[in-house]
Amino acid sequence: MTLELALPDGSTRSVEVHRVFNAGYAGRAQEEVAAHVAELAELGVPAPDTVPALYPVSPYLASQTDRVPAQHDRTSGEAECALVVGDDVTDPLLTVACDHTDRALEVHGVAWSKNAGLDVLGRKAWRLSEVADRLDDISLRAWVRHGGSEELVQDATLAALLPPGYWVDLLRERGWLVPGTVLLSGTVAMRPGGDQFADAWRVELHDPATGDTIGLTYEVDRLPEPIG
Repeated sequence: MTLELALPDGSTRSVEVHRVFNAGYAGRAQEEVAAHVAELAELGVPAPDTVPALYPVSPYLASQTDRVPAQHDRTSGEAECALVVGDDVTDPLLTVACDHTDRALEVHGVAWSKNAGLDVLGRKAWRLSEVADRLDDISLRAWVRHGGSEELVQDATLAALLPPGYWVDLLRERGWLVPGTVLLSGTVAMRPGGDQFADAWRVELHDPATGDTIGLTYEVDRLPEPIG
């Protein structure tokens, strides 16, 4: 998969994806993360050995698409941002992302569930260096659509998540800060009462300092029932 990303200055970057990671339990307030892990354990979702967690996924799952196939009705997205390492490894790109996850499979293994759905990425990006001084003010929101009705299900700023610099340092330490690496940040909390099992997802990063928005939208394409 090759990502095509448009930058604010009108230039574009092509990045051939070789390795993809999905961060998990990546909230900045780790005491809240610990409470969330305990809640999920009561629902049957296995607790990670360490937090934050990092799950390698197949690189072909990185996608810029407007349609995500789903095998059943228990899959849903997660609003995230993504680091995309291009030729200049000293200055990764930042874009919006949605990690579409198989919730039925998640109770058997989080890593398995992450490998069962696409990681949808935006078609625009910012240079991380150009927004680094105001990352905490950048908003991350997600809406779902049920039929013709859209509902806001996630609404936070990047201050809720571990900063991208944390992941850049980790990638560098592991020798993974190389061209073609993509890392999704982990997600923010769902709003109470939201129904995430939806017909479509829309996710946006918004920079209030410039008014610039990076968005993505996709339909969830329920596959036919198997024969046999």
